[in-house]
Amino acid sequence: MSDDEVEIAPVHEVGAFYQLLTAQLESAFGRRHPHWVRGEIAKVYEKGHIYVDLVDAGSSALDTKRPVLNAHCWGTQWAPLKKRLAAEGVTLAPGVLVNFCGYVDLYAPQGRVGFTITHIDVQGLLGDVARRRQELIARLTSEGLMESNKKAIITSVPLRVGLVASPGTEGYSDFTGQLLHSGFGFEVVLVKSAVQGDAAPPQIVAAIETLDLAGVDVICLVRGGGSKGDLACFDDERVARAIARARTPVFTGIGHTGDESIADLVAHTRAITPTKLGEEIAALVGSWHQRHVRLPAQRLLEAGQGLLDEATEYVGERRRTMIFAVRDRLRSEQRHLDATRASLVVHSRHVLASSVRHLASNRQLLGAYDPKRRLAQGWSIVTGPSGAVVRSLGDVALGDSVRVLVSDGTFESTVNEMDGAS
Repeated sequence: MSDDEVEIAPVHEVGAFYQLLTAQLESAFGRRHPHWVRGEIAKVYEKGHIYVDLVDAGSSALDTKRPVLNAHCWGTQWAPLKKRLAAEGVTLAPGVLVNFCGYVDLYAPQGRVGFTITHIDVQGLLGDVARRRQELIARLTSEGLMESNKKAIITSVPLRVGLVASPGTEGYSDFTGQLLHSGFGFEVVLVKSAVQGDAAPPQIVAAIETLDLAGVDVICLVRGGGSKGDLACFDDERVARAIARARTPVFTGIGHTGDESIADLVAHTRAITPTKLGEEIAALVGSWHQRHVRLPAQRLLEAGQGLLDEATEYVGERRRTMIFAVRDRLRSEQRHLDATRASLVVHSRHVLASSVRHLASNRQLLGAYDPKRRLAQGWSIVTGPSGAVVRSLGDVALGDSVRVLVSDGTFESTVNEMDGAS
């Protein structure tokens, strides 16, 4: 500009100058002339509205001369944008590459040029999120952390279960309900943790580390279904590294079928839902119980039943043998009794006949010696004073009174004379 031009250039008040500058900016970069701007988020602050410091992608934080664009999005515009981002699991955070569409504004009181955001390239953000996710997976794979927890040995009967969850949530209830109704005596060691939002990753990391030292058999990380934004904390690198460092097997049951987080990939075992995870834990115990309790008990029962059947058959056979033996013995004894009875009858008849003959002979013999026959023949029986039979003269004395028995009666007699052999 020449001196003449300088001399004729108008002089503006500061306010007027800013009005002129604002008009110029609006004519090229204003609301009616939006522009897309790409950069890396260096700083973000939200309080109703959102304020973002955007820098050239790849520029170093140590570069004091790097260009910075102070962007902001007012609350009425930010609310629907934020909701859409959350549904896609995207969070505006330092390090994220983003494409903003908006217009330039000038804040005269501070002499600051700003950028009002009207649109955000969600697809671009999703691509950036996917890129960073793949980069994290590649980094974890190169460090051997993707397989680290998978090498942890699961105890045969994982009854002591460490649980990282938020009590009262649907995922918590679905998981614990499966253990409760399994019929096995599970002991659940719960460490409460947020399972969504910015506070979730450090709490999840702390919970995993606590349970890893608690001596549980398995650590279960549980969260019910939700949007991608709700599940974003399980793609956090801190959570992935905590799972990889754990010496205890970590099982995950996160979201619904189709949801797959980096935590799922790093974990020892992944279930598609909290319910399915509970079923799998119960199935592990059930499998051990089947092999070591039910099957041996079944074999023992079958062996016992076989012994009982064999014993029953033996007892039945012995019973039949005893019945036949007793029946045969009874028949034999009956025949013996019949023969003995017949023999006794014959023998008794013989004895009776012989006795009859013997009695008749004795009767005849006794008849021959019967005193009454002698008395009838004229004999008599003399008894002395003592009643004894007088057999000789010495049995009586002169003057003794004796009784004389004859065939038809007795009479008294007195010994007057005794004449014996000389």
